[in-house]
Formats: sequence, C-alpha cells, structure tokens
Amino acid sequence: MEVTRHLRIHGRVQGVFYRDSMIREANRLSVRGWVRNCRDGSVEAVVQGAPDQVETLIAWTRNGPDRARVEDVMVSADSGEYTGFERKPDA
Repeated sequence: MEVTRHLRIHGRVQGVFYRDSMIREANRLSVRGWVRNCRDGSVEAVVQGAPDQVETLIAWTRNGPDRARVEDVMVSADSGEYTGFERKPDA
C-alpha cells in the first residue's frame, strides 16, 4: 500500500539547493512526486511511495541540505498518480 503526502516547507529553503537535493533524495528512496518554490519563500512538494520511504523523505525535509534552515514542515494527506520525481515551475 502506498501513501501520498503534501508538504509545505518553511524557513531558509530557497537558494540553497533544496529542490535539487530533495530530488536526489527522493530518487534514492524510490519516492515519486514533485517539488517547487513558492512566492512566499517556502518550498512545496507532493511525495508518494511506500510508507517507510515517504516517512524517511519527510524526515529528511526537516533538515534539508547543509545550507538550509528549516523552521517548519506542514504535512497533509494528498492523492494523485506520479511516475517519477520532478521539479515543477515556481508557484
């Protein structure tokens, strides 16, 4: 059984290679979905896959890459079907 989660990550998460690092981590964990920057300075993502892998990726988002300073990660249930993990245009 797979799960899908919507994430909103707040803090110093833009301009620090957060999206690229998240894409690498998602691919390493075989998690599908997408990630993008938002106008308010946050990063938004949808992640889908096996519960353990999704939870591992969510745990990673709470720290992110070295230069990031994550203040909060909001997680909610979501739905959809994804075949890979991609970077979407900024919202």
